[in-house]
Amino acid sequence: MSGKRAYTFSNDWKNNMKLHEAPLSTGLSGLDQVLKGVLPGDNIVWHVDSIEDYQSFVTPYAEGALAAGRKLIYFRFAQHALLVPPEKTTETLELDPNAGFENFIAQTHDAIERAGIGAFYLFDCLSPLAFDWYSDQMLGNFFMLTCPYLFNLETIAYFALLRNYHTTHALHPIANTAQILLDAYNHKGNTYVRPIKVQHRYSPTMNMLHVWKKQDDSFRTVTSSCVISEILTSAKWSGLSMDSSGGFWESAFIHARERVRSGEYRPYIPERGRALHERLVRMIISRDKYIYPLIARYITLEHILDVRKRMIGTGLIGGKTVGMLLARAILQRNMPQFHTLIEEHDSFFIGSDVFHTFLVQNGIWWVHQRQRDPDHFLEGAEKARRRIITGAFPDYIIQQFDEMLDYFGQSPFIVRSSSLLEDNYGHSFAGKYDSVFCANQGPRDRRMQDFLAAVRTIYASAMSEKALTYRARRGMLDRDEQMALLVMRVSGAMYGKHFFPQAAGVGFSFNPYAWDPAIDPKAGVIRLVFGLGTRAVDRTDDDYTRIVALNAPEKRPESNFDEVCQYAQRRVDFLDLEANQRVSDYFSEMIPTLNSDIPLDMFTSIERIQTPDERSIEHRILTFDPLIQNTRFVEDMRLMLSLLQDAYENPVDIEFTINFVEDHSYRINLVQCRPLQVQGEASVNFEEFSVPEADRLIEARGAVIGQSRLIHVDRLIYIVPALYSKLPQQERYEVARLLGEINRASSPETILFMIGPGRWGTSSPSLGIPVSFSDINRVSVLCEIVAMHENLVPDVSLGTHFLNELVEMDMLYLALFPSQGSNYLNEPFFAEAPNSLTEILPHAQRWENTLRVIDACHLEGHRTIKLFANAQEQKVICHLEV
Repeated sequence: MSGKRAYTFSNDWKNNMKLHEAPLSTGLSGLDQVLKGVLPGDNIVWHVDSIEDYQSFVTPYAEGALAAGRKLIYFRFAQHALLVPPEKTTETLELDPNAGFENFIAQTHDAIERAGIGAFYLFDCLSPLAFDWYSDQMLGNFFMLTCPYLFNLETIAYFALLRNYHTTHALHPIANTAQILLDAYNHKGNTYVRPIKVQHRYSPTMNMLHVWKKQDDSFRTVTSSCVISEILTSAKWSGLSMDSSGGFWESAFIHARERVRSGEYRPYIPERGRALHERLVRMIISRDKYIYPLIARYITLEHILDVRKRMIGTGLIGGKTVGMLLARAILQRNMPQFHTLIEEHDSFFIGSDVFHTFLVQNGIWWVHQRQRDPDHFLEGAEKARRRIITGAFPDYIIQQFDEMLDYFGQSPFIVRSSSLLEDNYGHSFAGKYDSVFCANQGPRDRRMQDFLAAVRTIYASAMSEKALTYRARRGMLDRDEQMALLVMRVSGAMYGKHFFPQAAGVGFSFNPYAWDPAIDPKAGVIRLVFGLGTRAVDRTDDDYTRIVALNAPEKRPESNFDEVCQYAQRRVDFLDLEANQRVSDYFSEMIPTLNSDIPLDMFTSIERIQTPDERSIEHRILTFDPLIQNTRFVEDMRLMLSLLQDAYENPVDIEFTINFVEDHSYRINLVQCRPLQVQGEASVNFEEFSVPEADRLIEARGAVIGQSRLIHVDRLIYIVPALYSKLPQQERYEVARLLGEINRASSPETILFMIGPGRWGTSSPSLGIPVSFSDINRVSVLCEIVAMHENLVPDVSLGTHFLNELVEMDMLYLALFPSQGSNYLNEPFFAEAPNSLTEILPHAQRWENTLRVIDACHLEGHRTIKLFANAQEQKVICHLEV
């Protein structure tokens, strides 16, 4: 069987050549379309859960081959039922695996040579061969020897492997050698196919899940994350390839799996399980003493072993991942409707040791170590980030990245930071580390490069100035801070070229913004957007969200429907699958491109506008009223937040998505959960008092966020709205820079109160003051004056990274509407009081009219500045006092 083989042609070879001009087929036209056709030489391998699943694809394949006049050769060697009766094949060859590997392969190749060019082949399920030969390796060898031989003869061949049956010794050679690799699933009466590998062919949806509609043999692309994750998690995926040589790390998990399988594991008996659980928690979950009691109560050994199956590398999974897994475990135990309400997750975890290994192998470790020094922590950080962006990963990590990419197919995913200190009690790191969406489109090599770039970007953000400064400010530079990563399927579905969840948002179990007496702060609050949740956590432009008080969802900050329309969300974030990136667009312009699969009536209300020629035009406005009024969504969110707060024994904030599925029910995907740092319900005993009109400086009603307080203000910093609004964009950045200098020049003990027009921390200077949080991190009270332009109101940005920092630092936030109700601003005082700006910043003389710095110690008559804030009554008064 060695050397060159002479091909043997049948006597009617001319007729056979004519047949070969006809299109090749799987016997299922819909499947042919998914695969972009079948090519001569294709070896097609099916991963199945049962022989019956393989049979459902074999029957049309065999019938189609014979109907097209092709030779169909069936290799029969397994004990399972016949796939095709002999009378429906050209030839059925019975082989005996027990005769030995060499005899088996010689007989197989002889039959292939006799059949010649262009035959169709059918093999029994290959999995029993590994049992007969006592070796996965020999099964891999058989395929590597047979597959190229079939390819050279331009044949088509069907093979099958049982899922979760083989090691990488069989799987890797077969995957690398086959031309087409397909996963088949049966779920709730439907059959699904997912192409893992299709050589030399490509389409934007080829590697996605497809449902077989047997009434017309069509295969329709499934893009819904709810459906995909449910099917793939139900298939009991075997997990990523692990190091077969064992070692301490993998041996510990092998031992744990054996204890569970044998029934020896008893979680509540120290010597039979508790010690094992504690050891694995410290190896892979967390070593944080504050979160450990929750982990011990809700994260089981089975949970830990599931994490290990989906973990790349070793180390810990980090705070963001722990929060997500804990929240799901808490709800699974305490919420009866969990399985019908919560979207399945099938995330992957990149261990924290991968980060350290990357730093060491790319020569970055010593810079990382110097960042522990409070006096030099920023030195070399820029050079280190450049090295990270061009760094390389070890081959064994790339191999696991490959497997993860095959699992996701062409479904979008997001790579999220999950550092060891992130999302823990007392420090959320909100917005300090990057997260990167991967639209995951294009050829496989490009998709891998996009993913590697995402990982490097997040690794580099661990050494960004804002992250290191955050750690330094909290005395955490010497804490062990490694960057683990959480790779999550993006929740949502494909609508044309758009991919997004139907709605997303953030939720607080405690509502720090009670704008109406009927609102119970302890009932919680959510902030809703249409599309990707980035619009709920990022402050980027003059757009709005829907705020819902969970005990009084009908109460809105807006007073009438005109205001509701004016302050409704206008822009939507989504993944553009053609551009392969995250973008935003106006909702009104997206509507014509959305298909009927998205229930717009659940998220919008109709605004009717009368035109000058008396025509009536309808506009959809994103109010979310039908979702809130006509479903159990508000009750479900309130219950979830309450259960999580009870478990944490602390208020929490979450991020979530919501998608409606085919049966008109919805699924909620809980993508993040962490302790909410400040409750905003501190009890302060206020005595009744009155303030003379001349002593009133500021009075604000509504949009007060933070703890109630009664304090003396040492320094007022006031940006004059009328002058600031006339500045060109570049000069507004200059004002922001000066505010940062004043902030840093003020002692930590100084009580600072900053007042300015528009939104603080905006990235659009036309809408406010573009400071970073480091420019205002010593401020105690921050006030937004609604005076930039008449169409801009404060966006009560609950859950945004910027506002989370304010809450975490115990700052008080308030919005001032100078022309509304009892809101008041004493402009003459700010214009006439002594200005300390040039005493603090001598070079800022030209800004004295625009930027007013009023120190209480410079006021005449030994007067002081007092601030009274009542968060429950949404009331703030700042006044002079002798």
